Amino acid sequence: MQIDPMDKKLLIVDDEAHIRMLIEQTLEDLEDEGVELLFADNGADALRIIQEERPDLVFLDVMMPKMNGMEVCQKVKKELKITDTYIILLTAKGQEVDRQKGLDMGANKYMTKPFDPDEMLSIAEEILNMK
Repeated sequence: MQIDPMDKKLLIVDDEAHIRMLIEQTLEDLEDEGVELLFADNGADALRIIQEERPDLVFLDVMMPKMNGMEVCQKVKKELKITDTYIILLTAKGQEVDRQKGLDMGANKYMTKPFDPDEMLSIAEEILNMK
């Protein structure tokens, strides 16, 4: 089966269902553009999905069960060397030291909660070359 190069995948990872739903609602218009939304509620599942599906973009919560977002990011970027997946860490911790640690682990960007839905959609469109 031929995969359309326009098909993009976006993974939303958060252990809190209401936050996953909020992000999904924020980004659901992307589905009309052919973006497939994938979901995980813990770091271990996120890592498996990233390996199997190779999403173009991941919104990854930091504080999660089984494996935190920092660990997932480090495994993906440093150990598995998956460089074509863009990872944005989402966290309630806005201190510069936390941001720097996330970037050191291989995250492409760091966003603090509460996030601006319009900004999140705009960033996703930019990263997925949809603007």
